[in-house]
Amino acid sequence: MSYIPFPDLSPEIFRIDLGGVSFVLRWYALAYIVGLIAGWKLIARMVSTPRLWPGPAPMTPDQVERLLTWVILGVVLGGRLGFVLFYQPGYYLANPGHILRVWEGGMSFHGGFLGVAVAGILFCRREGIPMLSAADLMAVVAPIGIGLGRLANFINAELWGRPTTLPWGVAFPGDAAQTCPGVVGICARHPSQLYEAALEGFLLFAVLLWVVYRRGWLDRPGRTAGLFFAGYGLGRFLVEFVRQPDAQFVTPGNPLGLALHLGGWGLTMGQILSLPMIAVGVWFILRARRAAHVPG
Repeated sequence: MSYIPFPDLSPEIFRIDLGGVSFVLRWYALAYIVGLIAGWKLIARMVSTPRLWPGPAPMTPDQVERLLTWVILGVVLGGRLGFVLFYQPGYYLANPGHILRVWEGGMSFHGGFLGVAVAGILFCRREGIPMLSAADLMAVVAPIGIGLGRLANFINAELWGRPTTLPWGVAFPGDAAQTCPGVVGICARHPSQLYEAALEGFLLFAVLLWVVYRRGWLDRPGRTAGLFFAGYGLGRFLVEFVRQPDAQFVTPGNPLGLALHLGGWGLTMGQILSLPMIAVGVWFILRARRAAHVPG
C-alpha cells in the first residue's frame, strides 16, 4: 500500500526556558494570531473602500480595532466552552479545574463561532453598528483563521481522518493514529485537516472575496454572512464523512463514532452542529434577496 510518511514537523515553533519557566510559541497559537491580525487589517480596508458600500460604511477603522478585542475574547472563551460542552462534558464535569487548561488543547470551532457571535452582538449594540453589516465583514475574514488553524492541526498531527488506501493517505505518528482495526502494518489516514483547510478556509475565502469585490454583495446586509455560514457548514459536513470522530463517540458497537443514529444511518457530532449553520446561511441569503425586492 502506498502512503505519505508524516513530515518531520514540531508543534512548537520555538521554546525559551528562563529560570524554570518555559515560553513556547506553537503553530496553533500563531494561526490564531495571524488570523486575527489579518482579519482586522482586511476589515479596516473594506470599511475604507467606499465603492463596496451603497452608502456610508457601517463602522470606522477605529471601531474595527476595538472590535478585535471583543472577537479575541469570543473566540477563546467560546471555543473552549464549546469543546467542554459539546465533546467532553462528562470529563470536565468531573474535573472542572481542567476547563481552564487551554494550553493542553481542546477548542471547538462551533463554540468559537457562537462566542464571536455573542461578542459581535454586544459590541454592535454598544457602538450602534448595524449587526448584519458587521456580520458580513467578519464572515469575509473568518476563513483566514479557519484555514490556518486546520494547517496547524495537521502540523500537530491531530484531528486526522479515517483509514484510507488512497495514495495520498498520511501515516500520522502516535499509537492512536496507528490503531486501525483490520489494518496490518502502517495505517494511512485521510489528511482531513488539509481537506478542511482547502474547503472551509482558502476556497471559501476566495469565494467571499469574489462576491464582495466583484459582485458587490455588501450592498445587501446579511447575504455575505449567509454565504459563509452555508459554505462552512457544507464543507465541514462533507469532510466529516472521512474525518475520524472524537474518541469518546467511538465504541465497539459504534465504530464510526456517530452521535445520532437514525435507522441504518447516522450523523457525527460535527455534522449535527453543521446542519443549523447551513440552514441559517440559506435563510440569511434568502432574507437578503427578499429585502432587495421590497419597495421602500
